[in-house]
Amino acid sequence: MELQERLNDVRLRIAAGERQADRLAGSVQLVAVSKTFEAEAIRPAIDAGQRVFGENRVQESQGKWPALKAERSDIVLHLIGPLQSNKAADAVALFDVIETVDREKIARALAEEMKRQAKTTRLYVQVNTGLEPQKAGIAPDDTPAFVTFCGEELGLSIEGLMCIPPAEENPGPHFALLAKLAFKCGVEKLSMGMSGDYETAIAFGATSVRVGSAIFGAR
Repeated sequence: MELQERLNDVRLRIAAGERQADRLAGSVQLVAVSKTFEAEAIRPAIDAGQRVFGENRVQESQGKWPALKAERSDIVLHLIGPLQSNKAADAVALFDVIETVDREKIARALAEEMKRQAKTTRLYVQVNTGLEPQKAGIAPDDTPAFVTFCGEELGLSIEGLMCIPPAEENPGPHFALLAKLAFKCGVEKLSMGMSGDYETAIAFGATSVRVGSAIFGAR
């Protein structure tokens, strides 16, 4: 199956998930995860009309996305991988959305860079719903206070929450928890669901799903 066929299949599945969950058509945004793929492998997705992409690493993204974004001014690039504070300047310069605000140090660095660059980057807080020690993210119980801190102390507008459930667990309860936290925090966006579980995420209220291998193939 060609990339454009795989992309269309994912789009159809998202639309079916919206209908099944009695949600508005087009209410779930597809973030095509292009990490590890070169520009030439990404262009067919752009040619097929995909405009929203996700990347894991700042440095890798710098090698391919400035040229691609110069070709298409309507591309929206999400950082969905961990961010180090020394990469905050580069991240703000390149990305339109950063989904992995996961600690006070990163939030402060982003606030300083957005002010310095006079650029507003859309931000999500990453929540460690499974409390996994090896995984980044704010603990669920600490999330409301952290969102409040970002807004009141740093002047950051947090648009949504993001999570990556434990691989060996049923993702449904994690998606339900993230939706509950988003309501409590007063944020509207929910980035949850990947290639293996995005249809479940849609049923639990995802506003964006991060799909890579189902579109680009195995890495």
